This record gives sequence, C-alpha cells and structure tokens, in this order.
Amino acid sequence: MISIDNLSVSFGGWTLFDSISFLINPKDRVGLVGRNGAGKTTILKLIAGLEQPTSGAVTRNADCTIGYLPQQMVVHDTTTLIEETAKAFDVVLALEAEIERLTAEVATRTDYESEEYEKLLHSLNEATDRYHILGGDTRDADIEKTLLGLGFRRDEFNKPTSTFSGGWRMRIELAKLLLRRPSIFLLDEPTNHLDIESIQWLEQYLSSYNGAVLLISHDRAFLDNVTTRTIELSLGKIYDYKVPYSQFVTLRAERRAQQLAAYQNQQRLIEKSEEFIEKFRYKPTKSNQVQSRIKQLDKLERIEVEEEDLATMNIKFPPAPRSGQIVAEIKGVGKAFGSHRVFSGAEFTIHKGDKIALVGRNGEGKTTFARILIGQTEATEGTVRLGANVSIGYYAQNQDDLMDGEFTVYDTLDRVAVGDIRTRLRDILGAFLFRGEDVDKKVKVLSGGERSRLAMARMMLEPHNLLVLDEPTNHMDMRSKDILKEAIRKFDGTVVVVSHDREFLDGIVDKVYEFRDGGVREYLGGIYYFLEKRKIEDIREIERKAVTPKQSSATSTPTPSQGKLSYEQKKEQEKLIRKHRKAVETIEAQTAEVEAQIAAYDTKFATATDYNADDYKAYDALKQQLDHLMHEWEKAVYELELVEGE
Repeated sequence: MISIDNLSVSFGGWTLFDSISFLINPKDRVGLVGRNGAGKTTILKLIAGLEQPTSGAVTRNADCTIGYLPQQMVVHDTTTLIEETAKAFDVVLALEAEIERLTAEVATRTDYESEEYEKLLHSLNEATDRYHILGGDTRDADIEKTLLGLGFRRDEFNKPTSTFSGGWRMRIELAKLLLRRPSIFLLDEPTNHLDIESIQWLEQYLSSYNGAVLLISHDRAFLDNVTTRTIELSLGKIYDYKVPYSQFVTLRAERRAQQLAAYQNQQRLIEKSEEFIEKFRYKPTKSNQVQSRIKQLDKLERIEVEEEDLATMNIKFPPAPRSGQIVAEIKGVGKAFGSHRVFSGAEFTIHKGDKIALVGRNGEGKTTFARILIGQTEATEGTVRLGANVSIGYYAQNQDDLMDGEFTVYDTLDRVAVGDIRTRLRDILGAFLFRGEDVDKKVKVLSGGERSRLAMARMMLEPHNLLVLDEPTNHMDMRSKDILKEAIRKFDGTVVVVSHDREFLDGIVDKVYEFRDGGVREYLGGIYYFLEKRKIEDIREIERKAVTPKQSSATSTPTPSQGKLSYEQKKEQEKLIRKHRKAVETIEAQTAEVEAQIAAYDTKFATATDYNADDYKAYDALKQQLDHLMHEWEKAVYELELVEGE
C-alpha cells in the first residue's frame, strides 16, 4: 500500500537517517519506536507528504488515503462541537447534494431511451454507491458514537468549540480523523490528551479498524494492545520486528547484546591495527603491511552503538526532609468556576509515604485539585490543611512551556539554583542525559522529551517531601519513563501523581482517587485493581449507561467489535483467551507453591526453640515473592477479563 524506498534526510551535513526502506501493507498495525530525536515524527511527515526527503521516495497506491494526527495541530473555534465534527463528512455532504441534484434532474427528464438519460442514471448510481461506502447512511450515529467514545458528553454536543481546552480540541480533531476512515492512520502520540477510558476505547477502535495503522507512542500498554509489528529507528537505521512492543523489547535486547559484542571485537581489531601501524610505520621492510592495514581501516565499516544504550539516566530524588505523619487533610473540598461546578465533596487524608494516583476523565478536576493542594488556586468550598514541615515540589503539565526558550539548558537551571547546589548543575544535567554541548542548547530547539527532562531536573534542585506531578511522562520516551518510575518508587517521601499511563502507574501507587461525575472516590489498591473494580475496560457498557434505552435503540449502530466476528477473528480471540488463561493458571500454581513453603515455615517457627536468621530471611523473601505474585495475578486476571469481554 505504501512503499518507503531508500529514504534519507540530512540537515546541514548532519544525517538524521540514511537509506531506510520498509513496506506498510493493508491492515498492518505498526508501532514506530526510538529515542527522542531519532526522527520518528519526521518519517510520519514524509509519508503524509508534509515534508520532502533529501533522497529516496515514498510511493502510495492511487486509492490510498492518509489520516495524519500530529502532536500539535491548529484547531478552529468557529462552530459547535457537533458542527465541527461533522466536517469530517465534507465529501459525504457533497455527494448528498450531488445525489439530490441528479435525482431532481432524473425526475424531470422524459427521454428515457436516450444516451444522456442512461449516463445520468449511471452517475446517480455511482454517487449513491460511494455515499453508502463512505458511511453516509450512519453519519449521525457514527459521530455520536465517536464523540462519546472519546469522552464527550451529549450535553456538550452543541457547545462552541472555543469553550473547550486545548486537550479537548485535540480530541475533536482526532474524532474528525477517525470518522474520515482513511486507508492508513498516522498517529503521533495520540494518547497524550486522552484519559484512561478514552485510551481504551481508542485501542478497541484501532484494533478492529479495517485499514492500516502507523503510530508513535510512549504508552507501552497502548502499543501492546494495538500493534502487531514494531519498527525501531536507531542511529539512522531501521530494525523491523514482526511482534508487538513487549516482545520487541526482548528481541532488541538480544540484538543489542550481539551488536555490543561485535562493536567490542571491532574496537580490539582497530586498536591492534593502529598499534601495528604506529610500531612499524617507519620500517621499510614493513611498509607494504603498514599500508595494507591502513587501507583495511579506511574500508572498515564502523559499528556504532546508540549512545543511550551506554548512557545511564541516573535520576534520584533528593532525600525527603522529615515531615509529620499527616501530610495533608482534605475536608469537603470542591471547586466551581462561576456556575460550572468541577467537583465537590473531596474528603480524604494523605499520609506520609503515600503514593497516590489521581485519575479520571479530562476536565473532571484532577489538575485543579493538584493546584488547590499546592496552594496555586483556592477551593470554592472545604479546606486543605498541610501537615508539619511539608515542602512541595510541583511538576505541571505545561511546565516545559513556562521555561524561556531563549535561555540555554544550563542557564535554565542556573537562574533558579541557590547555594552550594550551583556547583553541581552540570552533574544534575548529566543525570538527565544533558552532556557536553547539550547544556549550551537553547530551550526552544529541544524536543518535547528533552524539555520534560529539563523541567524535571529544575524541580529537583531543592529537596521536597511531597511531590505533586501532573502528567510527568508526556513526551518522555520509554527509557526515561522507566527510570523516572524507578526514582519515584524509591523516593522516601509522599507522591501525588496525575497520569493516564497505566504501565507507568503500575507498581508505584497504592491508592487511586477517581474524579468522576463531580465527585471523588477512593480505591485502596494499585491501578489495575482500580481498572478491575470500575470495569472500564468495557467502554460500550459505559456508553449504554449514559443513554436511555429509548435513545440507545434509536441511535446506536454496531461497531466492528460489536458485530458478528469472522472465523479468523474468533480463532484469534480464542487463541488470546487460551494464552491469558494459561498465564493465570501458571501464576496460581506458583502462588500455591509459595504459600505451601510459607505454611511449612509457619509450622517450623511454631515449634522452634532456637532463632535461625537464615530461616527468617528466607521467610521474608517468600512473603515478598507472594506479594509480587498476587500483584501479577491481579494484572493477569484483568487482562483475561478484557479479552473475554470483547
């Protein structure tokens, strides 16, 4: 369908990538991955025809249509939500007008046997057929279904688009893109402005879509649930893996190990050759051999290993200053903007060491509550009382935008640093992979991920015991997210994080507060416990609850996932179910074995007369293993229920 042939892009003598080639076939589900700055977005723009390569070509079939969603796009504020979304059907509306014109003309003609009349009927049939193919019959129902799936409410359909935030307006553009049903979707970080419910709806939509999908995402769960193929862009070359992201990670590790071994062998060869050349350069008897070695080195294709493979992003939050056991008491807190009430009745206590996630639909008040907590805005009702000696570090969604683009990376930190820490600024920047000449780059030329890392580094200049992080992983690559996650996990203070990234939250939070329908509800458990309890994997059920039975029967139309499955789809679904059931059974067997070992130790301790340190050490290790297995079992059961519910 689309062929990328020997594509190269260079800027002023610097090559972004060189002579890359691959094919995108109909119904391919491809994840495009690589470190920030590797050229992923550039490839999407080249395929979309928005940029031209230095050399090479992108070839598309004549009937291939492209739907491109950039990270940032221009949105329009001149219409209502429903009117703006309906613009996706401009071609359908034009066909509708054409059908009406042709129908009217046919009704007035009487020359039934003429060639012109036959041509007229032929044109009418063609226009009608195309109208049906493009979804003209189900236009209104498709618009409604898509908007509801992306998190809009029915009472918002007639609101002006100018009243929506930037994130919601991005959703409008995404809705228009989905409704156009192109041959291939090119999606650049489509989950950045979506909440968990909308992400899961989009996963289902793309998984059952009849066309191809090429997407860039740093959401590991989203990639695993949508893609079946992974293309890595590394050091100007591509590596094509016919597997989803999680399997790709394993295969890549094997390839990188081989790559590193080959690199080390080559370096030893180069070193020995250079030693020989230097030793015998001026000996006439060895001149032929010296020249031969020099030619060998000149012809040698040098093996490269990506810098990030060797560099370690060493993020470690400063030790948290001591605080009281009660970090914050939230009593009856609510917020309204004029007549619009965002949320009310927030009532809970944050204890020292808590790791808390704030989740919910965009616009339900998560960021607003975070700002109330840090004192940046005032609550309309209720009180927030901070505990003794609480020091807050805040990372905002738009924190990278608050930095002056004309300052360098180093100056950005130097302007806010005070005291002895100013002597360690280069070390801090090095921990965030800003090394060498990188520290002299201006902020305005940094990628989204680099700006996020810089904003995080700035926040870490002072020690805090309460971290409030609002979407900290937006624009971060996989590696940066994993390292940040580990840093938060090891942090000895209290953390409140707003995020829609399930894999990032998994394993670091022990409480979830959901902002929904104007209220706040507490879930004592991890993110997958919350997802299981809320059953939000079934977005269709949530949609049905949002409408009355009468409305539902009048407007709903089956989606590919709701309709009758084909034989191949059923076969694939059964295969997935068997796979997930086996995973659950394996964990259950391991759990039973560990529980038996713990029971044996319990019996032993009950009758023991002497203290054995090794026994108690082994007992504690088994307890930790059991906790881990229960967490994995919870996650596996959730994934099984998700597959069985499709």
